[in-house]
Amino acid sequence: MTAANVVDASVGGAAGGAGEPVLAVRDLVKHFPVRSRGLVRRRIGDVHAVCGVSFDLFGNETLGLVGESGCGKTTTGRLLLNLLKATSGEVIYGGRNLVELSAAQMRPLRRDLQIVFQDPFASLDPRMTVNEIVAEPLQIHGLYGSGTQGRDKVRELLRLVGLNPEHGNRYSHEFSGGQRQRIGIARALALRPKALVLDEPVSALDVSIQAGVINLLEDLQDELGLSYLFISHDLSVIRHIADRVAVMYLGRIVEIAEKEQLFTNAAHPYTQALISAIPLPDPRKERTRKRITLTGDVPSPVSPPSGCRFRSRCPKFANMLSEAERQKCVNEVPALIDRGQGHPSACHYAEAVKLI
Repeated sequence: MTAANVVDASVGGAAGGAGEPVLAVRDLVKHFPVRSRGLVRRRIGDVHAVCGVSFDLFGNETLGLVGESGCGKTTTGRLLLNLLKATSGEVIYGGRNLVELSAAQMRPLRRDLQIVFQDPFASLDPRMTVNEIVAEPLQIHGLYGSGTQGRDKVRELLRLVGLNPEHGNRYSHEFSGGQRQRIGIARALALRPKALVLDEPVSALDVSIQAGVINLLEDLQDELGLSYLFISHDLSVIRHIADRVAVMYLGRIVEIAEKEQLFTNAAHPYTQALISAIPLPDPRKERTRKRITLTGDVPSPVSPPSGCRFRSRCPKFANMLSEAERQKCVNEVPALIDRGQGHPSACHYAEAVKLI
């Protein structure tokens, strides 16, 4: 099966209807070299950070990308924007493969594709005022204007994200974490992009502040028609904001589906384990629910397991399969296809299970 066929099978159209994708990702791969220590640093291996990732991001859609720390989520997000150079694969935007473009060729396209970083404390320059931070992308792309025109644009952007424009002369350290993240969002929106990569934008915030930022992102999406790739390890946040969800494990997407279908009929054992760990508000249901506990650690991405990468921690592999079936898991990489569950899953023996 080709990468294109896998994508066609896995996407199945946008949550709000069919149409051309804003971003089409095809068989994206990123390997980081591992070098020996010493005076002559030879290449002795590779970190397989992203391996054959394919998906589509549609207009006015939020695609959630979830998985454990170190599974390749952030690397995937940065590859989409060409902030990291892919080893191979395609990221198609406006009919062009961004992977092949130089920094100079990417520059005009950055108006349409922006990122909000995870840590609002580290992603803002402490030597610049808020006005200077938000105005910087406008100035770089020649959109700031003259006289009061540029200042008015900055003030409007601050209002848009719920900040007081009168505080624009302050520095980022004078704001709370939630306010700093709103500054980062205002900076990302300055050029009126079509798509945003949101790299765990609320993970560094208190729970009460998270809700305000998530609601802001939803309002901005409705108002401006934005598309989001929302990266997170928190499935509760993903369930609130996402239209579709892609689950990632050790550099590969193992399941992708409409949000409610994924949460009510997860087919991949890894997805089932993640969902079973979500706490339920009803104590009676919480006591009687089925929990799936994973054993062992995530394998090293330098030498991932052959065949199915999840097999070393898979409860189905350990307890429910025959020897012949286990050999298939060891020898064959499972394709991301629909095996009768209604959505694609990268498991040879996928079986939909209702967990919540």
